[in-house]
Parts: sequence; structure tokens; C-alpha cells
Amino acid sequence: MKRFTHSDFWYRFSRNKLAVAGSVVVVSLFVVSMLAPWISPYDPGDINLQMVLVPPSAAHPLGTDQLGRDVLSRMIWGSRISLKVGFVAVGIAVVIGAILGAMAGYYGRWIDAVVMRFVDVMLCFPSFFLILAVIAFLEPSIWNIMIVIGVTGWMGITRLVRADFVSLREREFVQAARCIGANDFRIIFVHILPNAMASILVAATLGVAGAILTESALSFLGIGVQPPTPSWGNILTAGKDNIDIAWWLSLFPGLAILITVLGFNLLGEGIRDSLDPRLRQ
Repeated sequence: MKRFTHSDFWYRFSRNKLAVAGSVVVVSLFVVSMLAPWISPYDPGDINLQMVLVPPSAAHPLGTDQLGRDVLSRMIWGSRISLKVGFVAVGIAVVIGAILGAMAGYYGRWIDAVVMRFVDVMLCFPSFFLILAVIAFLEPSIWNIMIVIGVTGWMGITRLVRADFVSLREREFVQAARCIGANDFRIIFVHILPNAMASILVAATLGVAGAILTESALSFLGIGVQPPTPSWGNILTAGKDNIDIAWWLSLFPGLAILITVLGFNLLGEGIRDSLDPRLRQ
């Protein structure tokens, strides 16, 4: 059987038009967020009470909000919040999930039983309502949001990593590592975990989309990122309050959230399809 290489992956990924479209969206979002100080036409916090709820125009392509702030500038800076929350929250979830999944899959027996029953208990609670309950006892801030989303989103990654470890722990390269005296820590993190990174990468990519959507929902409810820090969710809140007279405050951030989440989902699906051994020829 022909060995699967990086060039094979990129060839198959490039032939998946939806995956390429998703990667274009994600890369574009990164570029916009990094260039925010230079491409933002206005300071996102500038208040101009003479330009309150102005519809889209040449001066303000996406209109202004209830305080006269430029919506385009706030959305550009809000993309930084979305990416920061998505990647930090997923990073926390990946670390927790990978460690617990590795321990459960490698050692098995009572460790596996304890970890997986804990996963089952956590999955019994609806994640969004669990986040709401935790945030209710904490001060709403971007760091609390990222931590709470991360520590409530590791269960799926734990299951994936555990399944990979169960299938890999008796493979020849693991047996060879044991024969040369490698300890458990080295076997887990040097020999087995890198072989499970494909599943983790796919789960993390899809998880970023979920984290961005959760942050937007929390900000929309007023318990996420707090004004005047711009985020797509709190722009939507202003849109809800002025839905009858300022349609642009709901339409444009809503489209940004939709396109971003769709882009990450398409990218994750494309990576999964490109790495799936059942589809290799």
C-alpha cells in the first residue's frame, strides 16, 4: 500500500472546492484581524452623537450604531475577539481532552472507567446552559469566557484521543519503544500522541467554530464580552434593540458569524476527508 504523504494530503485537499472555500474564509479572517489597526476606517470606540444610526453610506459602508460608532470598524476589531476566543478556548479544551484521553486509552482498566464515566456525566449537562451557570457566578470578561468555554468543551476530544490510543497502544512501534526502555510518559507523548494529531486537528478546527458561536451568543445575551470592547455578539444586541429602524446592525454581524462558522466547518470537514484512509486511493 502506498504511503500517504503531505503532498497527497494537499492534492486531495485542493480538489475539495468546499474545503478550499472554507480555508479562504479562515485566512481572510486572519488577515483582517491582523491588519485591523491599519484597515479600520475609524476608531471602534469613537462616539459621534451627530451620526447616530446612520444607514450604510460612502462614509460608513456598514452604517453606524446607537452611539454613532462605525459598524465596519467595530466588526473588523470584533474579528480579533472571535479568533482569540475561538483559539484560546479550543486550546484549553485540546490540552484537557488530549491528556485525559491519552491516560484513559493508554492505561485502560480503572483509569479508563473513571475518565469515561466523568465524560459521560459532563455530557449529561447541556454545554450552553452549563456555561451560563458558571458565567453567572463570575465577572463577565473575555478571559472568563475563554476559560469557561474551554473547560466545558473537552469531552469530544477526550473520546477521540482515547479511541486512537486504544488502537495504537499495542502497535509494533509502541512495543519497540517499550523494548528499548522508554517510559510511559515518552511513549504517550512522543510515540503515540503525534499519531493521534490528525483527529485532534479536525476536532479543534470544528471546535473553533463552536467557540466563536458560543461567544457571540453570550455577548448577545449581555454576559459575554462587555462594551465598549467590540464583538459581533454585542453589535447584534444593539441590532436587537433597534431592529425596526437599523436593520444593518443585525444583518452584517449576523452574516459575519454565519460565514465564519461555515468557513471553519468546511475547513474541518475538508481536513477530515483529506486524512480519511477509507478515501485514499
